[in-house]
Amino acid sequence: MYLGIDVGTSSVKAVLVGEGERILGSASAALEVTRPHPGWSEQAPEAWVRACEQVLDELAATHRAEMAAVEGLGLSGQMHGAVLLGEGDKPLRPAILWNDGRSEAECRVLEERCPRLRELAGNIAMPGFTAPKLLWAAKHEPDVFAKLRKVLLPKDYLRLFLTGEHVSDMSDAAGTLWLDVAKRDWSDELLAATGLTREHMPRLVEGSQVSGRLRPELARRWGMTRAPVVAGGGGDNAASAVGIGAVRPGSAFVSLGTSGVLFVSNARFSPNTEGAVHAFCHAVPGIWHQMGVILSAAASLEWLSTLLNLPAPTLTAELGERVQGPSPVKFLPYLSGERTPHNDASARGAFVGLAHGQGREALTQAVLEGVAFAFADCLRVLSDAGTEIVRASAVGGGSRSHLWLKILASVLDRPLDVHAEGDFGGAFGAARLGRLAATDENPLAVAVPPPVAQVVEPEASWVPQYAEAYARWRELYPALKGRF
Repeated sequence: MYLGIDVGTSSVKAVLVGEGERILGSASAALEVTRPHPGWSEQAPEAWVRACEQVLDELAATHRAEMAAVEGLGLSGQMHGAVLLGEGDKPLRPAILWNDGRSEAECRVLEERCPRLRELAGNIAMPGFTAPKLLWAAKHEPDVFAKLRKVLLPKDYLRLFLTGEHVSDMSDAAGTLWLDVAKRDWSDELLAATGLTREHMPRLVEGSQVSGRLRPELARRWGMTRAPVVAGGGGDNAASAVGIGAVRPGSAFVSLGTSGVLFVSNARFSPNTEGAVHAFCHAVPGIWHQMGVILSAAASLEWLSTLLNLPAPTLTAELGERVQGPSPVKFLPYLSGERTPHNDASARGAFVGLAHGQGREALTQAVLEGVAFAFADCLRVLSDAGTEIVRASAVGGGSRSHLWLKILASVLDRPLDVHAEGDFGGAFGAARLGRLAATDENPLAVAVPPPVAQVVEPEASWVPQYAEAYARWRELYPALKGRF
């Protein structure tokens, strides 16, 4: 038996996985985000601990025998969050989360202080990353910064509670801007640019390696026969990739969640900072990955749903099973700014080409296509980095719309694999990593894709039409950039 725990932004979720990788039980507990100022996003680290206690108490009550047999536990979590700890590992302030935008000015300072930042970290300094948040704290909260003893990521603060160890894994650490991603080690040069040293950092392990054991008193609380090992785990996307089986070089998935991710595994470190590609370590040894990230994927459809006061499935159902070709209306899905390929926090959404006679169906189709074109941007800059994606798995809430997947497959001109019903998210991937830590099996043999229920092929007649529409759509951002 293996446990996976995912520290998300809106909830902590745990899954209990048994023989044949069957999910025997799951539980979740909600979290709240506080926004004390516009653009800020914070969470109390203690809330992750309380939520973890709640979900594991629930599983211990409902699955007593299975919990007793747990041998390995893995962790997944929201990336980039800054947990500042002082003496006695006490949080000095609320954690600053991945979607916090306060440190935009510090990003420029960081790149000036460390001209080799992009070369070492493989990424552009963005407000979402961890290092700029520490520069912000040093400038705006010097009393807090002076008391700093350790910086942890969200899932690693939970690990500290579970094991008493300060440890992170390579995939999550790669999102801090302190890791030499090619060497899979902390960079003294990057740390110095934020006034920190290795003493402030947790020990590093691979995601499938043992990071410690569950504290004996917690093992007794949850009825475990012996304290299970706790794996290094992974950042949420890398852990999800382990869950969906995207670990071999070239394997990929596209996530139509609130935000959107085009994720591909690599045999080597392959940055493309000019295209705002994220280049990180994977959660398994010797593998890296790249991501194109768009900030409003399914969130764009939910925004339209709220605006029109109709459920999103109703809006997509009105389009039927097919469209007659690209919509004459174009949509930019930059409702919260954009990462790949623009790295522009000020970018905003737009409808272009509205005319009399166009109703909500035209708006809905434009939203589906605008998000698909944003994924095409991600595919383009990944290709610029030398990465070829032949096909991808489709995950996330938006993947339940067959029409949206058909449009996306045609825009990307790639087949999309839809897997049989199941939970293959971060918590499941974390459970797989927990298994690997306990058994020392080959990660490539364990992290295999689930069965494919359906392959969504590109519509041959749509591919050239969408290629032309995408070329026109690409002209909109540079034309509007000065107006945002």
